[in-house]
Parts: sequence; C-alpha cells; structure tokens
Amino acid sequence: MQTGHILFSFIFPIVLDGCCVGGHEKKLTATGLTGLQQDATHQHYRAVEGESFMMPCLKSVSGHITEVWSRTGGSESLSFDCGKVFPAEVEHSGKYRCLTGNRSLLSSGNELFLHLRVVEETSVGCFQPKESSLELLNGAGGDIPCPGRNCSNNTDVRWYKGNIPVSELSRDICEKNGLLRLCEVKGKYDTSVYFCDRPVMEQGVTWTFRRAVKVKVVPHKTISDPPRIAYPADNKTEEVELGRSHTLTCKVFFPYESKSSGEVHWYMNNGGNKDNMTLLEMKKPQQGSDILEEYWIVQDGFIDKVTPQHLEHTYTCIASNALGKCNVTIRLNQKQVKWASLVGSPIASLLLVVVVGVILHMKWLELQIIYRCHFLHGTHDRDEKRFDVFLSYVWSPTSAEIEGGWTRSSRSGPVTDEEACQFSMDPLNTEEDEATQTPLEVLLRQVLEEQWGYRLCLLERDILPGGAYTNDVVLAIQGSHMLICLLSADYLCNTDGVFVLESGVQALLQKSALKLLIIRTCRNSASIIQDPPLPPLVQRALKVLPSLNWTSDKPDRGSSRFWRSLRKAMPRSE
Repeated sequence: MQTGHILFSFIFPIVLDGCCVGGHEKKLTATGLTGLQQDATHQHYRAVEGESFMMPCLKSVSGHITEVWSRTGGSESLSFDCGKVFPAEVEHSGKYRCLTGNRSLLSSGNELFLHLRVVEETSVGCFQPKESSLELLNGAGGDIPCPGRNCSNNTDVRWYKGNIPVSELSRDICEKNGLLRLCEVKGKYDTSVYFCDRPVMEQGVTWTFRRAVKVKVVPHKTISDPPRIAYPADNKTEEVELGRSHTLTCKVFFPYESKSSGEVHWYMNNGGNKDNMTLLEMKKPQQGSDILEEYWIVQDGFIDKVTPQHLEHTYTCIASNALGKCNVTIRLNQKQVKWASLVGSPIASLLLVVVVGVILHMKWLELQIIYRCHFLHGTHDRDEKRFDVFLSYVWSPTSAEIEGGWTRSSRSGPVTDEEACQFSMDPLNTEEDEATQTPLEVLLRQVLEEQWGYRLCLLERDILPGGAYTNDVVLAIQGSHMLICLLSADYLCNTDGVFVLESGVQALLQKSALKLLIIRTCRNSASIIQDPPLPPLVQRALKVLPSLNWTSDKPDRGSSRFWRSLRKAMPRSE
C-alpha cells in the first residue's frame, strides 16, 4: 500500500507536466492562493504604469465576493471594485482597505489591507511594451507568455482570466514554466485580458507582481480579399428634392486585418466623366464588426443643397484596402412631389384649413338657409300666429277672370293626408282642358284654403290699403308659419314680389320659426336674367331654398306628384 503511494507521488507530477496531449486538457494545478492568503491581513501588489490592472477578489466558501477597495490616507479619496480592469497610474499607489464583515475567510469584523505600488516603465528591467498585447489565430493553439518571464528565473506564475483563475476554467488549457498555453483558441471567448502574478521578495516582504496581457483573437494573419460594397448597387438612381440637402450612403465590408487599411470615399463625376472627379464633403465614417472574419465601414457623402446641376453629374463610392479596390456609381433624379405628401406637410395642412375656411365663409349664408329649412321645423301651434301660410304670387292676365268663376265649399280645418290627396285632384277632375288652362295661383289658393283648411294671408285681401306697405308685409310674414312664393318670370320682374321673397329670407335668417317654400311655375325661372338684377341675398337663397316644380302640361301624373309633395311640405299643427 505504501509502495503504491510512493509510485503515485512520482508519476503524478510527470503527468501534470504534459500539455494538450491528444487534444485533452492537462492542467497544472498551481499551489498557492487564488486571492489573499488565509493567514494574512496585509497584501502587497506591484503594477507597471500604463498597463491594465485589477484589484484581487476574495474567495470564500460560498464563492466569489465583490468588494470595494478604498484608499486610506492621502489627499484624495480613491476606490476600486475588485474584478474591474483599469489602467494603472503612479498616483494610484497607496494603502487600500476592504471591510469584509462576516463574509470573509477571516474572523467577523476584520479589516483587510492591500499595499499597491505602481512603478514606472523605466524601472522595470528589460521592459518590452509589445509583451502586453498579443494576437492569437482562431482555431489554432496559442501560447500566452507572462511579460518579463525571460528576465527572471522565477517560474512560479499564477494565471487569471479577468478575476477567474485559469485552473477553474473548463477548457483545454495548461500552464508550464510561466507560459499559458491554449490548446484551441476559440474566437471571442478567448479575447480578454489575462493576468499573470509572480511573487517577488523585497526586504523581507513578498510582493505580487501583476502583469497584464491583452489577447485578441484574429481569423488570419494576412489580408485575404479586396473590399466588397454592399450598398448602394451599381447604376442605382436615388431620388432627391431640389433645394434640400441629400446624404449619399456607402456600406463596405472588408476582410479582417490587424492594422486596418480600409478606406471609403465619395466622389462627384462632373458631367458624368469619371476622369474629372471631385471629392465630396463627407461625414465621419462609422465602423463595426458583426463576425470575426470581417468588419464594415459606413461612409456618408453630403450635398448641402441640391441644385439642377447636381442632376447632371454622377457619384462614385470607391473602397480600397491593401489588396485592392472596388467602386459603384449612382445618379440623382428629381423626386416627383405627390399631393399626398403635400397634405402631410404643416404648410399644406395650414393651406387646406385656410381654403376650407374661405369656402365656408363664402357659403355660410347658404349653409344657414339649408340648416333652418330642413332641421328647425316640426309641429306648430295654430294659436301662436295669425296665419298658417303667407301666399305670395303675381296675377297672370287670365287669373282674375278664372278666379272669379271658381267656387268651392270650405272645410273647417286641415284634413288628413289621404283626404288631401283626393281633394287635391278635384280641380283637375273637372275637365282636362279647363285644368290645364287654370293658373296655379287660382288652384293653389282654393286647395290650401277651401280644401285643406289652412289660414291664408293674401296681399290683395288681408293687407289693408293706405298703410305702410313694407311694414305690413314684414309683420304679415312674421305672423305666418309658412311663406310660399310662386316663382315665375313675372314674379321675378315684380318689385313687390321680390320684396316679399327677400323679406321672407331675412325673417328665416333671424331665427324666426318660419318655413319657406318656392314653387317654380317654369323650370328656367331661376335662370332668367332680370333687369334690374335680383338682390344678392335673393340670388343666393334661390340656389338652396326648398322648391317644387309645377308642370301644367302633364295634369295626370305630374300634378298628382306635385300636390302630394306640397301636402308633405305644409306645416303640421299639434
């Protein structure tokens, strides 16, 4: 049994010295501590000015703990989080304290102290700045040397990736003679800052000399391809607006290279001639990388104000690197402004509002008449006003003769719609020839008053002579529920008739509960040219006032429709 232990103790170190054998991990588990020693409350660290540095993190039984190291003494307060990388400066030198409470490996309430000394580069023997950065080829194996390892025989080195000991990383990796070997470099995973700690004895004090190596993983060491323009496409046409600025955008992909040589420029080809090129004004390029194997550059060219001359030129984006160049050429075309886009602009919207306002102002009178004629009337109280209907007409030459021979029995009041329809046909049932020759003012007067029982106001009968004519007419209109005007050529030429119509429109606009109906005895009566011309108020009102057409040449169906429509338009009593 003891012999087995002795053999194992000799064989085990030999196995650990192997590295990346057969693609499997062979780790050298470093003796020593991953953070502060358990029996010490004071630690001493040394760093090089300008190199990356990280305050150590303690490790407890429950895992890693984040602490804040605060400097004690000194003129300025200074603190650093453990695990945070920062460039070391000489001014950072000093004594730092960390309160651990009951979370540390030490007894509850103990304080830990760290002495940091940042030395200048010139004080470090055989200092080589290139050792602080390293490029490794993706997919291959790689070695990370500890800076300054060749200047010392001390091979006791502890490696960290960030604040994690490499011995805790689950991957093919090993340490040997102060050298960290990655069996297979894995892209962005291995791109990080690695720290190597070496113990240095000075005047009986053990200092941990921490050096940093920035590792960058690259897909290849040499450039492989020329650039590739992703946007715009060659011979593309871009739409522009004259008088406005325009931006030309060019996006180019370059293969990875250690020192970027990629350049992108916009040129204006005067008159489309590529031999006569002018460099355009350009913005600061944007650069980025989506995958390890390539990076992209976006370069914008800028035209401050597009003029017609710009439409005559072509524009070329040229991209180049150390291996070659490529280019695309585009043209500019004037954008056709659509009405839809104008409506969306503030100026067009304001213009639309102004136009609508002007139209409403011009048509406001007509709108008021339409509203009052169609929406403000219902049933009425017969006792409220003196007359039901003010009937306005102008006698035709034969009206007086026929009117004298027409008699009809009166009825005591308004009849039903069915009776009205039957009664309204009576004047036409006498004789067709007689009805055709009977003027409408005679028929209408008899039907409204004697058959339908409405109280009519007639100028020749109910307006007493010798009074103030205009006042009497206005009062009579205001005292009626409805005004009916028989519109004919004679009526429009009669000043008294026009005055009645104008007074009725004014009464309607003055919020009077008045219905107004126009009966046109000929279809062209509204378009007759009058001398003198009709008042503007009457001209505009005639366009929108409710109206009925009387056609005496078709007494059967035409008259029937007329009398039915008239009955529906008459005021209804409660």
